[in-house]
Amino acid sequence: MAGALQGIRILDLSTNVSGPFATGILGDMGADVIKLEEPGAGDIGRRFGPMREGMAASFTVMNRNKRGASLDLHADGGRELFLRLVKTADVIVQNFRPGVVDRIGIGYDACRAVKDDIIYVSISGYGETGPLSADRVYDPVIQAVSGFMGVQADPVTGMPIPVRHIVCDKAAAMTVAQGVLAALFARERGNGGQHVKIAMLDAGLAYLWSDAMSNYTYIGTPHLPEISALLNVARTLDGYITFIFISDNEFQGMCRALSLPDVAANPQYAEPVGRMPNMPEISRIASAEIARLTTDDIVARFAKEQVPCAKINLRADLLNDPQIVHNELLIETDDPVMGKVRFPRPAIQFSKTPSSVRSMAPKVGAHNDEVFTEIGVSADELATLKAKGVFG
Repeated sequence: MAGALQGIRILDLSTNVSGPFATGILGDMGADVIKLEEPGAGDIGRRFGPMREGMAASFTVMNRNKRGASLDLHADGGRELFLRLVKTADVIVQNFRPGVVDRIGIGYDACRAVKDDIIYVSISGYGETGPLSADRVYDPVIQAVSGFMGVQADPVTGMPIPVRHIVCDKAAAMTVAQGVLAALFARERGNGGQHVKIAMLDAGLAYLWSDAMSNYTYIGTPHLPEISALLNVARTLDGYITFIFISDNEFQGMCRALSLPDVAANPQYAEPVGRMPNMPEISRIASAEIARLTTDDIVARFAKEQVPCAKINLRADLLNDPQIVHNELLIETDDPVMGKVRFPRPAIQFSKTPSSVRSMAPKVGAHNDEVFTEIGVSADELATLKAKGVFG
């Protein structure tokens, strides 16, 4: 069966993470994603992390299900060839710094002039205007400005701590995917194409706000302990667990599991509003008891009492976690070029239009002849363009 986005063509001019991660999601859904790269080295994301056959592991995951084309937009005929490709496209995704695409001549207005219902997505760090808009950014910079590092601060020392993965890049990417799908739906309803703008800062702050910034939602209301106060990590005899209790039943269940009748009977802890400011002390008492038990023992005790709890998986543990194995979340394939590769299956499961992984990430310009022949470029013209260096 075909994917939900079969027949939709996306031109992906983006690099690094925020764009490629988004177009990878759309490619899993069946879209024809053409990754357009500068001839030569291509996307800088190709060169960071564990490498095989000249391709980084993270790039392989984010750029699967794409065809690769190279195009020098500054070469004689390069911009014109790109605009010919735009005529066949539904969506363009780019994350150049603000103003660059207009200077090159491939901005929204130029593309709309050749395809009036094009959906044009611009991803930026801070937005297209403002005091920081021209600055170069990477994920940790946006983590700092959006509040992620401050929220992660060590509760004892107050030292801000980064989230140790590219959370703002990925939050922006998921927002991009949502924006593309909504714009395609709006176009189906007769609203035509449009310019969709997403800033990493905007996406990161929106992602963070509902829980981590709850004290700043109701203006003028006294601050209470943040929801993060409910989070608990405890050492066991042979590993680590996390556990959380919110309802009264869960709190009482935790006390029964750990044989803490005095804690259960303490009137200060009778309701959530009383437990919140006392969570450090409750966690200290609970953690001392958990440290006497094995991971399997405490997880079983908490499960019996219906207290949300889980063993904390380290990276290698994920490969054999029973729920991950049961859900068949990890796909393994033996590619003739890349060898054995493992990556997560598409997260959204459709009953009628299934997402799938159909191909590995492409080499730079791997599908040039195929892509440009499809838009009517003749063999002679291809040869001429190659001689001009349009494809590198």
